[in-house]
Parts: sequence; C-alpha cells; structure tokens
Amino acid sequence: MAFVTEENLTDLAEKRWATAHTPRLAELTTALVRHLHAFAREVRLTEDEWMAAVEWLTATGRISDDKRQEFILASDVLGLSTLVVQLNHRFAPDATPATVLGPFHIDGSPPAPYGSDMSDGVEGTPLFVTGRVLGLDGTPLPDVVLDVWQADADGTYESQLAEVDEARLRAKYRTRSDGTYCVRTIAPLGYAIPMDGPVGALIGRTGISHFRPAHIHFLIDHPGHDRLITHLFRSGSPYLDSDVVFGTKDGLVVDFDEHPAGTAPDGSTVDTPHLRAVFDFVLQPSAPDGTRP
Repeated sequence: MAFVTEENLTDLAEKRWATAHTPRLAELTTALVRHLHAFAREVRLTEDEWMAAVEWLTATGRISDDKRQEFILASDVLGLSTLVVQLNHRFAPDATPATVLGPFHIDGSPPAPYGSDMSDGVEGTPLFVTGRVLGLDGTPLPDVVLDVWQADADGTYESQLAEVDEARLRAKYRTRSDGTYCVRTIAPLGYAIPMDGPVGALIGRTGISHFRPAHIHFLIDHPGHDRLITHLFRSGSPYLDSDVVFGTKDGLVVDFDEHPAGTAPDGSTVDTPHLRAVFDFVLQPSAPDGTRP
C-alpha cells in the first residue's frame, strides 16, 4: 500500500483519476491534476493563498446567474477563451477569423428585416453595417442568419439591465438571395468589463487595462459551414492593442465612414449624419463528414 508523500502525491492522484469512465475524461482529469500540482509546486502555494483562491471561486459562482456569467469573464481576461477559440477554429487564411463569444450573448433574438433598426430608439450615432456573406470560394450565401448584439453608448448590454424585459440592441438578420445583408444600429463605444465582481477585484490589483475597444458581436451558424463567432472592431478605437479579453484581430478591424444625411444603404432616408461600415463575412466549409472543429 502506497502512503502519501510530497514526492508521490501527484502520481497517486493521476492514477486515481485515470479510472474515469471514458478515455477523454481520463485524459482531461489526469492532465488537470498534473498541471495543478505543478503550479502549486512552482509558486510554493501557501494555505492562505489556497483559501483566497477558493473564496474567489466561490464568489465568482455566487455572482453568476442566467444574465451574468462571471466564470466566462474570468476565462476571457485570462486569455483562456481566446486560446480555446484558436485551438478549435483553425480556419483557412481567407476565412473570417473567429473570436470570443463573451458573457453577454442572449439566445432567441428577434428576426429583423434587411436594414431594420435594432437600436429602436436607443440613443447614439446611427450606423449601417453592410456587406455579403460568402463561402470560401467566393460564392454568395443566401438566407444566412446573422445573430447580432452589442453594448449601448454607455457600454452596457441588455443582460446587464434588470429593468429591460425586451430585446435591446440585438437582432437576427438574414442575407438576401445575393448574399447581402444590412444591419442598422448605433455606433458602439469602448467600455470597461464589469468591475463590481471577483474578476474586477482581481484586475484592480494589477496594471491591466479593464477596457474593450468598440465592437459589434456576430454569430453566424449556416448549414454546411463551421459556426463563426466574431466581432467587428471600429478602426481607430482606443484599446485595440490592449483588449482586456484578447479578442482583437487585424482582419476584424474596419472603418466606420462618416456620411451626411440622405439615402441610407437600404434605400431609406436618414435625416442626420451617420456612419457606414462594409464587411464581407467568409465562412469556412465544414469537414466532409459534417463535423466541425
């Protein structure tokens, strides 16, 4: 019988967790044990530090609910979310890059016709985002759903507003027969991640900027293609090179061009100056067996 010593503990724990009922679970749990133990040894983790970590994780769970996922935020600021995206979505160079989902996506956004205004009275500079959704070979893709969401001019998402009980700054658009789409909204601004929880408290004890650059979220899930979760970032925005969640990618930074009042991209009339951004989303075809990375 092997009794526990500092030298054999990791090996004993790995062997115990290797009894998991599937090979993949065994691989995950034994690697977790190995790396956790290595971390503790490397930093010579104290009991007080261990308890502080337990309390931090407990607080992170307590503040999380169906509208706020503090664990996703923690994963984001540690760079883990972006790493997982990179490992699982190694798209072709010409495909639109993927980035993080973020903690504020809400399922079930309402459908919006071409050019419909998803801001619906929310104050801000009008913005039209237009372009096409294409296959990797350049073929326009019709009837593709673009699930779009963003923060308001104060940097706040609908899911952060307890008093809001209807869709706000989120909608689902569809491409037309020629693959074109038109989103009407307001110009997003950069914003701080929530700093009132455990993640914010930890960030506040570092020199890390807690801001994100101005962006709009897109989720595109079309049959025969890999699901694309991505952002469009406004060119020239502060924090492009210090995005707290490591989400900025060069291929996702676009110009927001100024236009005077007049005819909008969807043919409607805009009676105030507005902004326009043009971007073609290029989807990666799924593997031949229909699987996704």
